[in-house]
Amino acid sequence: MANLKEIRGRINSISSTMQITSAMKMVAASKLKRAQDAIVMLRPFSQKLQEIIENVNSSSDPDQISVYAQAREVKRILYIPIASNKGLAGAFNSSISKEVNSLFAKNASKEIEVLAIGKKIYDAVRTTKTVFDNQSALLDHLSFDSVAGVAEVVMNEFLEGKFDEVHIVYNQFVNAATQVVQTEQLLPISMPEVSEAGEAETDYIFEPTKSEILDNLIPRSIKTQLYKAILDSLASEHGARMTAMHKATDNAQSLKNDLVIFYNKARQAAITNEILEIVSGAEALKNS
Repeated sequence: MANLKEIRGRINSISSTMQITSAMKMVAASKLKRAQDAIVMLRPFSQKLQEIIENVNSSSDPDQISVYAQAREVKRILYIPIASNKGLAGAFNSSISKEVNSLFAKNASKEIEVLAIGKKIYDAVRTTKTVFDNQSALLDHLSFDSVAGVAEVVMNEFLEGKFDEVHIVYNQFVNAATQVVQTEQLLPISMPEVSEAGEAETDYIFEPTKSEILDNLIPRSIKTQLYKAILDSLASEHGARMTAMHKATDNAQSLKNDLVIFYNKARQAAITNEILEIVSGAEALKNS
């Protein structure tokens, strides 16, 4: 049986751990609110931008396909997995690693490169796959302009033929306790089929031409899609960390309660033994 001093030390250690996990939970909750507001505000803009592109494209000449929508034989794929720079977020990072490994296995016959966003996923893939770039620093000072710069590099590589497809792998934010791993094709973009009537759902007056508008809207849509995925991942990270720290605090409290009961029982047994020793000693003196 462990001595009382050792048990007291374990109780104090668990109490210190509880203070840390509780503080991390509150910090994550604070960051989650800002990240959740950001992704909730961006989603309507992204959806509306896609609707405009679909409507403009549906009224365009079907022979005029955007350079970003031209499909070709897939030989080289770029994956952009988005994770975090820090741990202690439950299954947040491991779920991305599992999904990426599954995609690697499905496309083993193709040339695969990785643009890692997040130190955790970079560490997971750098020894097994060719790393095209490591953009983990994006998460430290996230802004649309910084993400747009990365998206432009990827788009240029696609246009030059270095990659035939580009996919994003990230955790989509549902709520603080739920994150869903998503794999989205960034390039080539999927354009809706033009109807036989060739008419858009919304009547637009175009200035300048439709093709010029699409040439401006499509790159912005690609940048927005990548930015939205990173914001989704960021909100998911804070939600996962808040949930993980909440569970860790509860588990620590349960373990502490068990140890306190065990400590009290051990202390009571020690006191009982001391009393028995005293009584036995007194009886021995009487009989001597």
